[in-house]
Amino acid sequence: MSKGSDLAAQWNISEEGAVLHADACVCDMTLPWLAHAENKETTLPRFRASGFDFVSLSIGVDSVGLGATLHHLADVKAQILAEPEIYVFVHSVRDIRTAKKTGKLALGFHFQGTEMLERDTKLVQLFYDLGIRHMILAYNYKNRAGDGCHERTNSALSIYGVKLVQEMNRIGMLIDLSHTGYASSMEAVEISEAPVIFSHSNPYEVKPHPRNIRDDQIRACAKTGGVIGMTGFGHFMSDNDISAETFVRNIDYVAELVGPEHVGIGLDFVYYPEQFYREVVTNPGNWPEEYLHNLDGFRYFPPEELPRVTEILIKRGYSESDIHGILGENFLRIANKVWK
Repeated sequence: MSKGSDLAAQWNISEEGAVLHADACVCDMTLPWLAHAENKETTLPRFRASGFDFVSLSIGVDSVGLGATLHHLADVKAQILAEPEIYVFVHSVRDIRTAKKTGKLALGFHFQGTEMLERDTKLVQLFYDLGIRHMILAYNYKNRAGDGCHERTNSALSIYGVKLVQEMNRIGMLIDLSHTGYASSMEAVEISEAPVIFSHSNPYEVKPHPRNIRDDQIRACAKTGGVIGMTGFGHFMSDNDISAETFVRNIDYVAELVGPEHVGIGLDFVYYPEQFYREVVTNPGNWPEEYLHNLDGFRYFPPEELPRVTEILIKRGYSESDIHGILGENFLRIANKVWK
C-alpha cells in the first residue's frame, strides 16, 4: 500500500484527502497547557497522529501570576528540549518548516491574557525572548489592558492597553483578540500597525454566544491581513454539535465573508474534560454563566477529526491552495510577517 492509502485508512478519508492533509503544514494556534491539566502525556501524540505539524501551547492565563507563569514556562520548555527526536521548539516560521521536513512536531508558546506582565510593558520583550509569540489582551473579564468578552461594561482599552498593543507591534508579538471584549478588540485592531488574530473564535452569526465574534470584528481583523482560527468547543458550536460538518460550517461563513485566506485553525481542545467540568460546576463564580446554562456544551472537537475537515473542504470545492491556507499557511503567512 502507498503512504496515501495507509493514511486514508488511518484517518478514514479518501486517498486524495489523506495526501492533501499530509502535504499541508497543519497548524493549531491554541492548545491549553496549564500546569494542573490532566492527560498531557497522551495529548501531543494524538496531534502528531492526526497530521498536525505545529501546535501553540497556552502556558499562561490572566488568573496565574508572574512567578508561577515563569516556572511553568521553564518546566514546559525543558520538557520539549529534552525530546529533540520528537519535538522542535519554535522561534520562527523556519523552525516550523524544518520540523515538518524532519517528521517532528513543532511547539510554540502563547498567553491567554496579559496580567502576568504586571502592567510592565518591558516584559513583552522578555517573554518574546522566552518563546511567547502571541498574547490575548484580556481573558473573558476586565484586566489592566482592557475588557474581556464576558465583562458587563464593554469598555475600550486602557491607557496601558494602548501602550501594550504598540509595544507588541514593536517587538513582533502577535496581538490575539479571542476572549477580548468587543470595544477593546475593535480599538486594538484600529491601533495595531501589524496583522492581528483571533486565535480561536467562531462567528457569532453561526452561533450567537458572547465568546463568538461579530461580522465587523471579522472584517476588521481581515482588513489588517489577519486570521481567525476556528475553534471546536461545543458551547461555541451550533446545537453543541462538534462534528466536522459543523466545524466546516464556521469555516464556510468566514470564508464567504472575508475570504478563505483569513481562516485558520485554533481548536482549543480540552483533553481534560472531566476535570474542566468539575472546575466550572464547583467554582461557578470563576466562569461565564453561559457555561452553567448549557451543560451539554462541554464537548470538544478532537484532533482526530481534522482530516475529515480536509475531506469535506475538498468536496465543497475549496482549492488545494485554499485548504493549505486554512490548515496552516494563512497563520504562517502572518507569523512570517510579524515575528522578528
